[in-house]
Order: sequence, then C-alpha cells, then structure tokens
Amino acid sequence: MGERKSWGAKRAEVMSRPSAGAAYEAARIRFELGEAVRLRHEQLGLTQSELAERAGLKQPAVARFEAGGTTPTIPMLERLAEALEMRLSVQFQPLREAS
Repeated sequence: MGERKSWGAKRAEVMSRPSAGAAYEAARIRFELGEAVRLRHEQLGLTQSELAERAGLKQPAVARFEAGGTTPTIPMLERLAEALEMRLSVQFQPLREAS
C-alpha cells in the first residue's frame, strides 16, 4: 500500500490536471450564485418554497441551485431575479480583475 497523502497534496495533484481549473471555476460560480439567491430570499423573509412559487419552479430545484448543484440557464436566473425583486446583471471581466 502507498503512503497516504494529505488533503492539500491531493488537492494540488487534482488541480494540476489541465481541466481541473475550469471545473473548479464553474463550481465556484455555481456556489456563489446559489449563495447570493439564498441570502436574498432570507433577506426578504421568503422560504425556498415561496421563492420557488414566485419563480415558477419547484422547491427541490431551488434547493439544488442554492447548494451549487445545478448550472442555471439565463432564463432561470432571470426568473429568480424577478422573484427576488432584483435585476439580473451579467458581465465579463478581465481575468486579472476577477476575484
């Protein structure tokens, strides 16, 4: 049996693969979008079910989205934005300025 690797070493190994950076970035974006939706619906005092009803979605779909488990379409983001009394804004930023 081989020597056990630390989590940091394993993460570094996985992230060194060519496609890992893009997958990590996509997951980060999904997570941040989901977190923003969750924070806003909590700010409005809405439950996931109430948000889902406003947006014409099912509650499990909202839960998956908030957990970063789905890649949303622009129409879905527009529906969520409207349900959250927000305006959807999509922008491109140079990589050196993106956080």
